[in-house]
Amino acid sequence: MRITTNAILRNYKSNLATSLTNLDSARTKVMTGRKFNSVSEDPANALRASLLEKKYAKNDDYLSTVKDAQSFLDAQEDSAMQINSITLNLSKNYGLEALNGTNGSLDTRKTYAAAWKGAQESLMLSLNATYDGKYVYAGSDSYEIPFKWDKDTNTLTYRGFDVSDPANKASLDALADEKLYVDLGFGLDVTSANAAGDAPLKVGETSAFDIALPGIEVIGYGVDDNGDPKNMIALAGMIAEELEKEDFDYDRYSQLLEAFDAGRSNVLEKVTNLGTKTEFLTTTKERLETNEISIATQYDKVVNVDMAEAIMNFSWAQYAYNAALKVGNNILTPSFIDFMN
Repeated sequence: MRITTNAILRNYKSNLATSLTNLDSARTKVMTGRKFNSVSEDPANALRASLLEKKYAKNDDYLSTVKDAQSFLDAQEDSAMQINSITLNLSKNYGLEALNGTNGSLDTRKTYAAAWKGAQESLMLSLNATYDGKYVYAGSDSYEIPFKWDKDTNTLTYRGFDVSDPANKASLDALADEKLYVDLGFGLDVTSANAAGDAPLKVGETSAFDIALPGIEVIGYGVDDNGDPKNMIALAGMIAEELEKEDFDYDRYSQLLEAFDAGRSNVLEKVTNLGTKTEFLTTTKERLETNEISIATQYDKVVNVDMAEAIMNFSWAQYAYNAALKVGNNILTPSFIDFMN
């Protein structure tokens, strides 16, 4: 087989170009830290990387939502604890003392009454607490102030409804049952309430997390068997009025104070429920953070190079290219022409 000079040169140039390409590829991997920089270089891993990027972004969204939900529930819990502290102080320091013998003087009772009235304003501030511009006790309508209180008539309204009016019971029951769901990655299930699909959408309760806590669930609403209001702000006003009467009714005062203490027990129950929900969010947050690390690890294996190996490959490619250049100096061997005179 005859090997011509042109064939040798063509092969040399082709192989030299391959060596240069390999060197450039190895250099790029060292500089970028990536196994590939275009889909065409590695379609399979490029697809895997794309899927992992989407999973990471979605997990990050869920993690951000969990953190916001935690802060929202913390604001609810802080306000509930404030309400509990205020009502406990009223019951123990201004309720029982007035009940246990200090009620003989009208002036003394008026001092206690002033404390009860002052506490009503403090309770209102806690009930209308906000987080990030949203009212934490407003149910599903968190951008409108939920509670309003008329001092003159001692009337408390929630979303426009008098909480102590029996005629509003159905409306208040519906407001007390409001939900505000957030998607935390539990497989959100949203379906129509009927087969035709023309009814409001319904969220599966186990597929999302409810962060709503209507304030009337905390402070109470409606009336009890005695016809007295269940909400603690109205009760505080009625207790103050009873203390200010010249003809102090011990039995009536005791009855109102008992109803107030029942409301305080309800507040404690809500605080406990909030603690349970907060613990659930903490567990969910830890799970999402674990997922984040796992996805990042998978992505690193698919996309990023082992730098030690990449530098070694680059050194070898550079050595091979330099060797190819040296070979080029000796590629043209002496021929018959070189010996002709």
